[in-house]
Amino acid sequence: MSQTPQTTSGPVVTPVRVVIGVCLLAPFVAMLWVGSYAKTDPTFIGIPFFYWYQMLWVLISTTLTMTAYKLWQRDQRARSAAKGGAEQ
Repeated sequence: MSQTPQTTSGPVVTPVRVVIGVCLLAPFVAMLWVGSYAKTDPTFIGIPFFYWYQMLWVLISTTLTMTAYKLWQRDQRARSAAKGGAEQ
């Protein structure tokens, strides 16, 4: 019987991947928790809170998604380098 070499690719759940998950989950939680922003006050330049809060989360979501993507790329490069290959 031949033995196949054991390759360890590192832990699946790492702190970086937890941060990536939080970055992607935060906008969903913020938007699904309607009771936290279902009001009109305070207004911002005449726009009720309900609307400007949601528009603010569009910008926050973009930033968090970009951050998660950059962290994912860095994690994949590190795993590829740890394997000893330059594959992508």
